[in-house]
Amino acid sequence: MTLEIVLATHNAHKVDEFQRIIGERLTGVRVIGYDGPSPVEAGTSFAENALIKARAAAAHTGLPALADDSGIAVDVMGGAPGIFSARWAGSQAGDEANRRLLLEQIADVRQAHRGAAFHCTIALVVPHPLIADGFEFTAAGRWPGSVAYEPRGSHGFGYDPVFEPEGREVTAAELPPEVKNAESHRARAFAALMPELQRVASALAR
Repeated sequence: MTLEIVLATHNAHKVDEFQRIIGERLTGVRVIGYDGPSPVEAGTSFAENALIKARAAAAHTGLPALADDSGIAVDVMGGAPGIFSARWAGSQAGDEANRRLLLEQIADVRQAHRGAAFHCTIALVVPHPLIADGFEFTAAGRWPGSVAYEPRGSHGFGYDPVFEPEGREVTAAELPPEVKNAESHRARAFAALMPELQRVASALAR
């Protein structure tokens, strides 16, 4: 029996990435995209925004829902862009514009002070009546590194081309997908989420 879980995003890249990460750890689960309305992300943390999105997707579809809220936090910028990473250059801006603005803002910062980290919080929401009284859980992951001086690499999306993971001399976008999926902030959040996801999958399979 295959368990369908809706991922609260309209980003096909994220759907593919979540399916690869889950598929490597748990069989019998298929991640599907979300075609419903996007809720207002009014939270003040990654966890709050992830729950807002997962709750909306679960309510709209009646399926178990996953949502992540993630972004890059740059030390010298006091943790910005943070929860505003996806719209750093404006609500209608794309990945390239966001990256370009970030690089411009720290263009004169020396390498020693370009520390940063990718953060990810994943929320799992299972609506009533699939599980009595419903179920909610969040898990967080952090991937430390630094900001490169220019974009490099063709894998990944978002800020991957300008993020150099700690201990590596390549950007996240230069890593093979299987390596990134094993080391990334999402992979680390998934490691914390997986016991709960396995428990839910087992419960719903009965």
